[in-house]
Amino acid sequence: MTLEVELKYRAADDGPLRRLAIAPMLGRADLGAADPVGEIDRYLDTDDGRLASARWACRLRHRRGTTRLFLKGPAVAGSGGGLHRRTELEGPATDELDPEAWPHSPARELLDRLRDGHPLEERVRLVQRRTERTVLVDGDPIGTLTLDVVRVEADGRQRGILHAVELELAAASQAHEALLDELDATLRTVNGLEPDDRTKLEHALDCIADR
Repeated sequence: MTLEVELKYRAADDGPLRRLAIAPMLGRADLGAADPVGEIDRYLDTDDGRLASARWACRLRHRRGTTRLFLKGPAVAGSGGGLHRRTELEGPATDELDPEAWPHSPARELLDRLRDGHPLEERVRLVQRRTERTVLVDGDPIGTLTLDVVRVEADGRQRGILHAVELELAAASQAHEALLDELDATLRTVNGLEPDDRTKLEHALDCIADR
């Protein structure tokens, strides 16, 4: 397992994302070239919500011709406001909903324990138009700034649009985490951005419940 550490923000429209896509710096951090990429995230659970009950999320991400499995655990100590800290496992997968069709991995093994023999079904789909920029401090890449326009889909229909900004550390370390307060303070000055204490999945499920 790895520890995922990231700052999350939400916006009402794509204005803050467009400004951050061309900004040369973020505080004293340099920003690398903007790299646009499309992603499709499918969130899976059993029909009785076994993963959600255990406070885990299962995501199949299709990106640049490859599908990967991500398991996201509950928040750990130190989370709060826009700062999110949680355990994560990643492994190879296919577009099939049956994990038996995926290569073996520690992530799949944990998923099998969580679902306890029950089949998985797609709860919600996020179609993302993402722009990624490397964040560098003194020439050292410490993380990635992602600017996401997200279409929420369920049952083949669009249910909402999300605008999100995230800054994920490349590796959880005391040296890198010490920079987060500074970067957070800078991002809070971006007009139209607000710290977000919720995940995209939580927002997406709200979109489904509201329609």
